[in-house]
Amino acid sequence: MIIAFAVILTVGVVQGGVSAARTTDAGRDPAAAGRQLLFYNHAYGVLDRATADAIEHSAYLRTFADFEVRTTTGSGGQVWTGRYLLGRETYLELFGVGDLPGQDGVLGAAGMGISTERDGDLDTVIQRLRESGISDPLLFQQTRDFGDGKPVPWFDAVFTTGEYDAFGTWGMEYRPEYFADPRGKTGPARYPGDVGRDRYLRDDYRKHLMRDVTSIRLGVTARDLANTVPLLRAGGFDVRPVKGGGVIARGGTTTIRLDSVPRDRAGLKKIVFGLNRAVAHRHVERIGNSDLVVGPGKRAVWTFGTTAGAGR
Repeated sequence: MIIAFAVILTVGVVQGGVSAARTTDAGRDPAAAGRQLLFYNHAYGVLDRATADAIEHSAYLRTFADFEVRTTTGSGGQVWTGRYLLGRETYLELFGVGDLPGQDGVLGAAGMGISTERDGDLDTVIQRLRESGISDPLLFQQTRDFGDGKPVPWFDAVFTTGEYDAFGTWGMEYRPEYFADPRGKTGPARYPGDVGRDRYLRDDYRKHLMRDVTSIRLGVTARDLANTVPLLRAGGFDVRPVKGGGVIARGGTTTIRLDSVPRDRAGLKKIVFGLNRAVAHRHVERIGNSDLVVGPGKRAVWTFGTTAGAGR
């Protein structure tokens, strides 16, 4: 549901690198000081071709999750096709090598979107970034074309930088225009200013085992890690260093772990899912070069880049 990091930035530069003017005063709203502003929304990863193809054609994943393969048209006419596992508030987007252009289509490339739940909170995040020393964050507005050639504002985004190796994180806030468009099939607001993830995602997850992403682990380079930490902190995550290099960021219902690694070891490593119901027995599903271990209990773990039988 979001185009690759470099493509977003390329389109943003063409448009001046700045999103549409925002009119709220949330950047100076003292009420935002005591609450978290950004939450894990989704992540994407570029996998080896065999694994990506196995995911795309997996009958098991269509039972396990609200799963689909979909092509999306975004800003500037950019088009991408992803494999999606959709939950209640969070989701996962997967690509194969070569599915995305340039360095974003290389094995181990990845990205992560962290989003607001209340209209105007992204302004506060941007203000915090500037106060932390990110004097010129990159701002961008993504659009979505539903097929009629008339793009609808989709979400505003902020990046700490346009320089990266293989991984980028963006803060994002869904636009009211998108929620107002019936083609988006979004839910009603639960409170004034609701631009949340639960409203954005459909409810078909209820028919499957997967409920949400509760933990994600990625390998990222030292530069990409340094670019990401300020945004996590500006969004209100509790960010702590881990032994061996990297950080764990906690906040909301999803824990994010980023390990500092060389570029050739970068990429999506492990996803933990919470389930809608408990599973009595342990099931291991081999999908390309990955293992999805479901149960016992209300938990599943998907490990990538494994040899047969690993990740259990």
